[in-house]
Parts: sequence; structure tokens; C-alpha cells
Amino acid sequence: MKRLLHLARLAGLALTLSTTPVLAQSDVTLERLTFADGAGPAIEGGVWYPQDVAAGTALPLVVISHGNGGSWSGHAATAEALARAGFMVAALTHTGDNYRDQSRATDVAERPRQLKVLIDHMVSTWKGPAVVDAGRIGAFGFSSGGFTVLVAAGGRPDLARVLEHCQANPGFYDCRLVAEQPPAAGALQSPWVNDARIRAVVAAAPALGYTFGRDGLAAVTRPVQLWRAGADRVLPHPFYAQAVHDSLPTPPEYHVVEAAGHFDFMPPCSPQLASAAPFICQPTPGLDRAVFQDDFNRQVVAFFQRTLVGQ
Repeated sequence: MKRLLHLARLAGLALTLSTTPVLAQSDVTLERLTFADGAGPAIEGGVWYPQDVAAGTALPLVVISHGNGGSWSGHAATAEALARAGFMVAALTHTGDNYRDQSRATDVAERPRQLKVLIDHMVSTWKGPAVVDAGRIGAFGFSSGGFTVLVAAGGRPDLARVLEHCQANPGFYDCRLVAEQPPAAGALQSPWVNDARIRAVVAAAPALGYTFGRDGLAAVTRPVQLWRAGADRVLPHPFYAQAVHDSLPTPPEYHVVEAAGHFDFMPPCSPQLASAAPFICQPTPGLDRAVFQDDFNRQVVAFFQRTLVGQ
């Protein structure tokens, strides 16, 4: 398991180095973020927005939560696609669950709390040419980030279900992570932070889906676009995305990509990254990740246009 975690951290580092653009696309501006988180360490991130946005323009905002061991830049291609479509996009690196630091990887209640801090910063503090339309905020998350955005949108998981799940499935990635890094004392009693400002959610291969149940997702009444990879060996069917699908009070816009693996929701790997981090870069038989990513980003943009803009 330690080797697996090392590969995940290496993958996160390589993704950060390979997907953080020196300059964003010519029609998109990228700015780095650093913002306060109470008495804790500052949070880093990035914000993308249209290049020629007029000063004072109110833009819909989409916030991004990365997966375990990742970073703010891991979904840069999705962020740029949204920015080209007229959205402001802000992503964070989760403190304690990133490529540099896994010390709080199993303290999952911290993730939605940090996402709320990001939204607070963008709505109240960020000083850019545009401003956030606080009535049009969406959230995108992958893997642990998918779990994060579902909680932020009103979900209340029951982490006691992890014990039974892992007794039955000790070889699953999340169960090995918990065995390697048991949650800190009191972490299971941490309050869940919801944010009513989130109006729409995209969750791709969400982790810990089995922890919700119908009661845990009863308050998630906003539109949800849900993605499942049919060939997911990290979070295998039916315990994760399917469990979310079956528990949402309103059927989500559900995309099952039978040929996709877990990491196909991330951008294609460079040759250097593929060599350094095969854990996330190994090609999935029968799927062209670049082609899939283009379609995935178009579908994500279209969903947020319908739910936040009304197009």
C-alpha cells in the first residue's frame, strides 16, 4: 500500500508540473491564488476566466475539487473549456490531501469545508477584473473531489459504513488507504459543511458513494451530472457512482462510459508523465483518452450552461 500511495503522490506532482500552463490558452487568463484559511495554513489554487472580460462583469463561478493526492491544476483542461464558455473557474489544492502532503487524506470532512472557504474567497475577497455572480455557482469534483462536491451541495455521509464496507472489501483502494492512514481521533465526528450557494454539481467517479444512502443525499436537490467509468478498477462498480445514482432524490444526468478507467477523467499524460506515473497513465484498452476528454469537457460545459446560465 505504501508503494501505491507513493505512486499516487508522484502522479499528483507530475500532473501539477505537466498541466499547469505557463500561460493559459490565448482566450483564457489564469491567475494563481493563495488565500487564508483561519488559523491553518494558507490554501493555494488558481482561477481561470475569459481573456477579454470587461471590468466588473458578473460571471457564473465553477469551483473544482481534485482527487486524492492531486492539486489545483489537475483539471486545467476542463477549467479552460469552462472559461472559454464564459465561466469563472476556481480550483484549490486541498490542505492535507495533495501530492506533497497526505497527512489528512482520510479526514474527508475537511474537504467540503475548504471548498466553502474557496467560494467565500471568490465571492468576497478575490480582486480580479470580473466579479462572481453569487446566484450562479456550480461545483465540479473528481474521485475524492466528487465526494467533496456532493457533501458541499447538501450531502451528509455516514462514515460508520466504511467499516462494514472495508471488512467485505479490504483490497479496495479506499480501504487500503484507511488501513494505512487511519483517521485522526475525532475525525469521524467532524461536522459536515454544506454550502447552499452551490446550484449545480458535476461528480466524476465519486469516492465513498456507499456512505450516503437515501437519507444522506436527501438534501441534494440541485441538478447533478454524474459520471461512472465502466472499467474503473480504483472505485469499482456498484459501490461508488452507482450508489450515488441510486440514492439521489432526483435522477441525475447519468453518463456511464463503459470503456473508461478511473483516471480517464483526467487529461492525457505526456510521455514523461507516463514514464513517471504509470499508475494514472496506463492506456485503457478501447478508449482514446484525448478524444474522450474533449467530449467530457463539452458535456460538462453544456451542463453548467443549462443549469447556471439557462442556455
